[in-house]
Formats: sequence, C-alpha cells, structure tokens
Amino acid sequence: MNRHLSIPSPDPVFAQFTLGPLTIHTYALCILAGIVAATLITSRRLAQRGARGPVVLDIILWAVPLGIVGARFYHVFTHTGDYFYPGANLWNVFAIWDGGNALYGSLIGGAVGAYIGCRQTEIRFWSFADALAPAMLVAQSLGRFGNYFNHELFGLPTTLPWGLQIEASNPKFPAGLPAGTLFHPLFLYEIIWDLVGAGIILLLERRLNLRWGRAFAVYLIWYGLGRSWLEAIRIDPTSNAFLAIPANVWASFVLVALGAALFFVQTKRHPGPEDSPYRDGRQPAPLDDSNRAVTAPTVDDAAGAPEDEPQPSSIRKPFDV
Repeated sequence: MNRHLSIPSPDPVFAQFTLGPLTIHTYALCILAGIVAATLITSRRLAQRGARGPVVLDIILWAVPLGIVGARFYHVFTHTGDYFYPGANLWNVFAIWDGGNALYGSLIGGAVGAYIGCRQTEIRFWSFADALAPAMLVAQSLGRFGNYFNHELFGLPTTLPWGLQIEASNPKFPAGLPAGTLFHPLFLYEIIWDLVGAGIILLLERRLNLRWGRAFAVYLIWYGLGRSWLEAIRIDPTSNAFLAIPANVWASFVLVALGAALFFVQTKRHPGPEDSPYRDGRQPAPLDDSNRAVTAPTVDDAAGAPEDEPQPSSIRKPFDV
C-alpha cells in the first residue's frame, strides 16, 4: 500500500478547541454549517415559489431540534452495544459531540417538526419538502466533514490510492488488522454522492414538474440508493436486523420504496403545476409596489365611488387557488 497517496486523518487536536470556558467540537460546527446552508438554500427556493418573510426560520425552529433528537436516539438504538453494557456510562447516550447522529433518525424527527412548523406558517408541507430536497443533500455533505475530524465513518480495508489512514489506537479499528491498513473513506464517498444528487435534482427541476413532493421523492430515492451501498461496506455497521442485514441497509431500502411510492402517488394526484406554496385558502394578500399588502375595497367604498371613476390599478384580487 502506498501511504503517500492515501488520505491522512486530521490530527486529533483539530477535533475540538477551547474558547474561554467553552469546548467547541469541530463535529458540531460541521453540523451547524449544514443547518445554516440548508436554511439559506431552502429560504431562497421557497421565496422563488411565492413564500413571504422568514417562514423557513419559523419552520426550522421546530424541525431542527426534533431532527437532532431523532438523529441521536436512532443512532443509540441501532448501536445498543456501544451504550448499554455492564458498567456503561449512560450519560454517553446524550453525548452528541462525540459523533453518532443518524440521518434516518433526523429525517423522522425533522419531518415531524417540519409538519408542525408548516401548519403554523400555513405553508404546504410538500412545498417545503421540495424546497428542502437539494438543500438537505448539501447540508449532509457538510456534516460528513465532522466524521472526518472524528476519525469515523470508514469502510472496509482497501488498497486504493485514496484509502483513509486510521490510527490503530482508534476504538473502531478492526481487531486483527495490521497498523497502517487503509480503509474506504465513506465520509468522502457520501459527500460526493450528496453533491451530485443535489445537482441532479436541480437539473430535473428544469425539465420536469418536480412539485407536490416529487423533488423530495427524488431525494429519498437518491439518498437511499447511495446509503444502502455505503452501509454494506461500512466497518462499524448498525446492529444486524432481519436476515443478518444491518438496520441502516433495511432503512435505505425503505427510503427508496417510500420515495418511489411518493413520486407515483403525487404524480397521479397532482399532474398540474403548483400555484402557491401556501395551503388552499391561506395565501396572504398580494403586495403593491411598496411591498404593502393590498386588500380589496369594502362594499361601502365601492358604493361611494363614482361609477365612471376607475379603480386604482394597485388593487388586485387575491390569488386564486
């Protein structure tokens, strides 16, 4: 193996640093960078669809916390042997800064939070999901850099020139392998897969009617396919489930099936374009040239106006649904 061509793991000193009394973990910064990127991208995409104001911020105030909770508990319950054993420190269940935040758990928790936020802001859930789809892939790619700094998420041994160097003292280093063994850099594979997927969704949106949840369906299919392969060669897979297949592989298959079903059902139910990101009858009043909401004239105003006097051009009807 030519280690001169391999990918070195960063010095452990870069995994965290102190800022006054605080300890800042690089893993957490990577996740935070992903959240910020997803928020900005989704906000811009939703605004292009007709949403107003900081509605995305109102939604992520629910989606992010529930997504983090779901991500952590999904990881813990699919890696029970790492947290529940004689003499284990059960507080480690909550140590998210040490890594271990499962994307599938974040999808479940985040979806619940997004649904609550969408109901409060009157945004259609599927409109938000479509705007989020490529942003999620960008966010995931940024978050995977945290795995690199934590020296985790690597695959089977490899002799390829881009193999990842992992120190033999790493708790996840497989027993019986010689020091200096290189491993597949799964974090890098997923970064590339996610960014390619984001580009594909944007490209398909130019050619197809990816609304009513169909862009999000493509996200589910794309990510599920890639993740099923990555989990199959992962060195620290989730607990084996049915047929001795890791739980995350089964979850990936479920994701692909859900994406395909969602695309098919929404195509049948909504063959036409999506007129507004707001729920039916919940659209805000249109704006005039000064970005002020325009209201239709009252009955009294209409009765008092001369018959030959034209109505102001700034007065427009509310959006039709």
